[in-house]
Amino acid sequence: METIDKILDRYPNAGKDALIPILQDIQNELNYLTEEAIVKTGRYLQIPTSRIYSIATFYDQFRFAPQGKKHIRICRGTACHVMGSQAVINEVGKQLSIEHGQTAKNGLFSLEVVHCVGACSLAPVVAVNGEFHDKVTPEKMRRIIETYRSQEERL
Repeated sequence: METIDKILDRYPNAGKDALIPILQDIQNELNYLTEEAIVKTGRYLQIPTSRIYSIATFYDQFRFAPQGKKHIRICRGTACHVMGSQAVINEVGKQLSIEHGQTAKNGLFSLEVVHCVGACSLAPVVAVNGEFHDKVTPEKMRRIIETYRSQEERL
């Protein structure tokens, strides 16, 4: 709650045009947009909560649940689709028992399917916490998951 207040304090006399930057700042601090954050932001900017949800859900950058420690982003752009990204998504589901927008029960992995990451020549592309993996196959995805699992076990 204090974090949200501090963020809102950075926007004195803010108007409705400050909504997106405020939501970005909140997400950067909290890792996702909480219901409390959206309600407080709405009160602060005098915008109905329903309108904030409508705007935030339009942009795929905003999340409404915490991410896993290892956040997997799989591209579904045209090149990645043609080169087999659906099979990679299926493999993540099989290995981790999660779907797009979900976090594994142990909190280690989360999955996000995105429209395009802008690396079409490397399709299909997967990013884990911003580290890109190219030409990913289901078998390669299994190895990627195992590598990140092993890293966590060593910590």
